[in-house]
Amino acid sequence: MKYCLIICLSALSISAFAQLEGTAFPEMETATVEGESVNIPTDVSDKYTLVGLAYSKKAEGDLNTWFSPIYNKFIKKSTGVFASFTYDINVYFVPMFTGIKAAAEGPARRKAAEKLDPLLIPNILFYKGQLKPYKEALEFDKKDVPYFFLIDKEGKIAYTTLGEYTDAKMEAMEEFLDSL
Repeated sequence: MKYCLIICLSALSISAFAQLEGTAFPEMETATVEGESVNIPTDVSDKYTLVGLAYSKKAEGDLNTWFSPIYNKFIKKSTGVFASFTYDINVYFVPMFTGIKAAAEGPARRKAAEKLDPLLIPNILFYKGQLKPYKEALEFDKKDVPYFFLIDKEGKIAYTTLGEYTDAKMEAMEEFLDSL
């Protein structure tokens, strides 16, 4: 009974989060590892954009579980026969540095430049600022999980998911993209 309640509450939370689909993604000024400004969704309106956001250390760990699968599915360029099975979307992972943690953003960018796979660096953006506007607009109700938003060319949220990587979540995202 206890496990059923937990599963039901999780499903309700995810379905409430999915209610964001069709709403505008709020403007977010981020920076690349090199410190160049990227405004989401304004600067990425050339195509659909997948954005993964994390605002706690635990959520950042779960965000990292998505790196390899997303890189292999959406970023790595396939050639030959498999080239037609690739998706043409922007992808960004965004650790959020807010409140007292905002001071750690600069050192985190430098550490990322040293430690991350150079192939992934163009897909990492850093946010430094207030959390409240995003927490309210994007319904962040779970501090310890990453949130993923697929944003359309008009800047509206087209698809959402949250939490650590699972094959089922990736398959659902692919099914959505295939339906476009």
